[in-house]
Amino acid sequence: METDVRILEIQPFFTREQSRTPLKFGGVVMDSAWLCHVRVVMENRRGQKGEGWGAIFLSDVWGWPSSRVGHTEREDLMVQLVTAWCRRLGEVRDFAHPIDLFWELEPELESLTHDLCRDAGAAEEMPRLNALICASAADAAVHDAFGNAAGIDTYLGYGPGHMDHDLSRWLGSSYAGRYVEEFLHPLPEQVDAFHLVGGMDKLSETEITADDPDDGLPVSLDQWIRYEALRCLKVKLVGTDLEWDLNRLLEVHRLARSEQSRLGVDELWLTADTNEMCDTPEYMVELLVRLKEQNRAAFDSLLYVEQPCERDLRRRMLDMTELRQIKPVIVDEALSSLEDLELALELGYSGLALKTCKCQSAELVLASRAAAAGVPFAVQDLTNPGIALLQSAGLAGRLQTIRGVESNSRQFFPASSEPERAIHPGFFKLEQGRIRTSTLRGTGLGYQWDRIDRPFEST
Repeated sequence: METDVRILEIQPFFTREQSRTPLKFGGVVMDSAWLCHVRVVMENRRGQKGEGWGAIFLSDVWGWPSSRVGHTEREDLMVQLVTAWCRRLGEVRDFAHPIDLFWELEPELESLTHDLCRDAGAAEEMPRLNALICASAADAAVHDAFGNAAGIDTYLGYGPGHMDHDLSRWLGSSYAGRYVEEFLHPLPEQVDAFHLVGGMDKLSETEITADDPDDGLPVSLDQWIRYEALRCLKVKLVGTDLEWDLNRLLEVHRLARSEQSRLGVDELWLTADTNEMCDTPEYMVELLVRLKEQNRAAFDSLLYVEQPCERDLRRRMLDMTELRQIKPVIVDEALSSLEDLELALELGYSGLALKTCKCQSAELVLASRAAAAGVPFAVQDLTNPGIALLQSAGLAGRLQTIRGVESNSRQFFPASSEPERAIHPGFFKLEQGRIRTSTLRGTGLGYQWDRIDRPFEST
């Protein structure tokens, strides 16, 4: 295709970002991270050139929890893998569509990761999920540059007018003649946003102390609800203390409905996530049964629960059927390939969580597979700041998700998005609990990067 592209320049940039308040999920706390940006310059077969950008937090605490490899070593290996992957992409001389480029090179990501960890003497190899995080910013930059070079919204480039291959290349012969564009929708003016209630978050302003931030932003959940008229909450649970988890859900529901009633907000949607800390799905089954007994309204407001148990689906082959019969249960950390999705569905999972940190090219194919089969999915983030949030919300808005998109960088890393907030304020300050997408327009992924004042030093 004339709009196929190849990379002329590619460069990663890394900045250290500090959280405003600690984010606790599962058994870890995230208080700082490397934020990776990748810039590419590409040209298409017409000779048109375009610059593209992508970004992601290198969150090893989510992508590679390990007791054998230290946090600093894991972060260093992620930085090295980003750099090595960018170098490999820069060596490709053939023209290709962004999705084709990713899937053609994707098998090399595993070998590159293996060699890197071996040479570093790491006590264990970086898992595939974490390697995808390292590849995701470059993948986003390629999609952005592809659209910028052609002078089109990138999402208009996922059909037969711009792609040589249909979905059958990845999903089998039954998808012959079908393209990603079939499963996309126009970007709406507003997208529901999920506010995260972290494991260390304060629910009431009566809990606030002098140690909490005093920067003009809310601290406690009740303050956040008043500030943005929230209607969608993702609640982090511990997964090892049923009484604590039950009380947390009940108290979040009670407090939220109390605050919403004063604001005239008439709907509340919850999701629950233990970040794999449950030993078996029976823990979550009991939790939901008791929640339903104690507060039917809180139970009814729960849209789904996220993957309750370990991310290695093959180790114990845990069956989610009983849990799914109570509430939908979606696979998240265990999902890093098409094969993982098929196994998760066999094990009784209801649906899946899409994340741009697993690479836009991969998630578009997974979303197509799910949408074609009527399998529900959510779009969640990796505490995405800046253009990473723009990309994630842009994807969610164009798909028929279970509901909206996760958005928590505005809570935990607001300073990391200040350059983008000046151009896209509706992404970083919710209105009626929703992201306003009206500024996400133009070519590429719609960042309007030339208006964003985010300078980088060459590395």
